[in-house]
Amino acid sequence: MNILFLCLNVVGKGTYWRAFYLGRELVKRGHTVTLITTAKESRFHLTIRQVEDVTQVETPDLFSGSMRSGWDPWNGIRRVAWLQSQDFDIVHSFETRPTVLLPALYEKRIRHCPLVLDWADWLGRGGSVEERSNPLVRGLLRPVESFFEEHFRGEADRTTVICSLLNQRAQTLGVAPETILHLPNGCNTERFFPVDRDAARQRTGLPSSGLMIGYCGTIFPKDAQLMAAAFDQVRVEQPDARLLVIGYCPVDIRPLVASPDAVIQTGYVADEQINDYFNSCDICWLPFHDTNANRGRWPMKLNDYMAAGRPTVATAVGDVADLIRQEPIGLLAAVDPSSMAEQTNRLADDPSLAADRGAQARELAISRFTWASLAQQLETLYAEIVQPTNL
Repeated sequence: MNILFLCLNVVGKGTYWRAFYLGRELVKRGHTVTLITTAKESRFHLTIRQVEDVTQVETPDLFSGSMRSGWDPWNGIRRVAWLQSQDFDIVHSFETRPTVLLPALYEKRIRHCPLVLDWADWLGRGGSVEERSNPLVRGLLRPVESFFEEHFRGEADRTTVICSLLNQRAQTLGVAPETILHLPNGCNTERFFPVDRDAARQRTGLPSSGLMIGYCGTIFPKDAQLMAAAFDQVRVEQPDARLLVIGYCPVDIRPLVASPDAVIQTGYVADEQINDYFNSCDICWLPFHDTNANRGRWPMKLNDYMAAGRPTVATAVGDVADLIRQEPIGLLAAVDPSSMAEQTNRLADDPSLAADRGAQARELAISRFTWASLAQQLETLYAEIVQPTNL
């Protein structure tokens, strides 16, 4: 099959990785995959490159910063213009904001190409839009975000969802359950893998002793406050504990804690160093409040923790809680700083338990959560709707 992936994200951010890893595995299975994604900086020029045998088309976007996330009509128009000279057997759109929706509908309605819509975040009413601190921005975005997220679900021949809650949401919007594939994120076990903790700390220049708690990536403000409060309580019993915030994080955690010097925020981390930062941690965290925004997603950071062989302490929210109840890859806590601290101290005080949970996490990463197995499921779904005459 000649497959088109449409991604609203900038190269290397967010759902880009979900699309890229699935595309890479489909190429290994003999298919041709073109991934259209947003260029990091370009405002006018379209760039085409080969990335691990995936044809990556990077389209320009007039916006900057956080607005470079699926809203620019110019981006969508450039995509449609490029597609006029292309021919695909199937199109898979990751989310439904304008820059992916416009070319998806062009392929569906004009080129009569089967369409799959992926739903990986609850963005609209009731979801992550409610996490915005500015009430004016929240009020303005809510109806717009909700319209694009909800209105076009019926256009899809098939739907992929990242979690159980979005499966339910899709059915509420009229999507037939038999057309939905529950497809969580997978683990990149080549990029993340266990190495010696002390050697990793030496290579990264991190302190050689003391408990290191890891958290990776972006976070909602309320969840950041939960994490900071839990860390303060951990420090009561583990006074040498440090909190390592890996990669880009929109919230500065240091002003939120009693001991700012105990928080290390790395900012951007180069690819060749990222695995060492994960392996410098003794325990990793998922401190989420029980909101639709958190229940309506699957955090890829958990997959990275698993691949690196690190035990996770997570609040009992969404599909993550169900997984940890089924598989011994960490410990669950209530949505409460005291509970987070208690479960963290339990692992810190029992190194053999922590090591066992980490080993179980790695085993799960290389068995149930490989991108290869997820791509195989996706291939089966595509085969259901692609006519043999198109191949």
